[in-house]
Amino acid sequence: MSAANVQQVREYFLALQDSICAALEGLEERGSFVEECWERAGLGGGGRTRVLENGETFEQAGVNFSHVKGESLPSSATDHRPELIGRHFEALGVSLVIHPRNPFVPTSHANVRFFIAEKKGEEPIWWFGGGFDLTPYYAYLEDVVHWHKQAKEACDPFGEEVYPYYKKWCDDYFYLKHRQEPRGVGGLFFDDLNVGGFDHCFKLTKSVGDHFIPAYAPIVKRRQGQSFTDKEISFQHYRRGRYVEFNLVWDRGTLFGLQTGGRTESILMSLPPKVSWRYNWEPEAGSPEKALYDTFLQKKDWLGLNE
Repeated sequence: MSAANVQQVREYFLALQDSICAALEGLEERGSFVEECWERAGLGGGGRTRVLENGETFEQAGVNFSHVKGESLPSSATDHRPELIGRHFEALGVSLVIHPRNPFVPTSHANVRFFIAEKKGEEPIWWFGGGFDLTPYYAYLEDVVHWHKQAKEACDPFGEEVYPYYKKWCDDYFYLKHRQEPRGVGGLFFDDLNVGGFDHCFKLTKSVGDHFIPAYAPIVKRRQGQSFTDKEISFQHYRRGRYVEFNLVWDRGTLFGLQTGGRTESILMSLPPKVSWRYNWEPEAGSPEKALYDTFLQKKDWLGLNE
């Protein structure tokens, strides 16, 4: 069984950031990513943040690479892994959030990450995590099915039980408990992956990372030319409020980044540029907005699998 190779993970994550940014720029008619490299002064490590703003296709898209180090892990990590207390760590990852301009194009999020925690005289503790999920405003069955087919393809080489398990994990994780409402239509989510050895876990993580663009780009191409009105934009901004609520209230990644002294601008690049809230609002019966709640914001077996 091979040992964990931090440099190998770092090289893949940097290449993945490059390939995703290039693919997103290929979908954009105006604008490109602006890059900013940063360091954690006195703490160790840093990152490479890329943001595209005010595009024709993407109102805001952020693709962030980070590689941070520290003498101890914060409570967001140790609360559910007490064996990590007292270990120094390295955390690497690529995290992205895309907020399209057209309300018929879904918001999307993806993340792949690797942690290793070490203590002199003891075996390192390492694991991978990641996934991708889709948050539509006006959803289409063919888009959701395509998204989940790509998610399943990413998992299939690693066992037939992997996709159903990671899909359920995603449904359960991206859930606004205070609203009793899913954030979107799901996808994949996994964490604490170290069973089967480093090579196996790394291959699975790479498969998830490599399937993001094949899952998302066809949906963007299919929807980015659809005409829309101020009504659809208003609903998009309202639903973005749910995205903000989840990221600031429930998301462990946001909390981990802030607790470890990460770069705040890079951590909060996931938030949409324009958002709104309405008091006690309900969509009109029979409307496309109501269909999002009744048909798509449900935990469903989109591919007809027996989960």
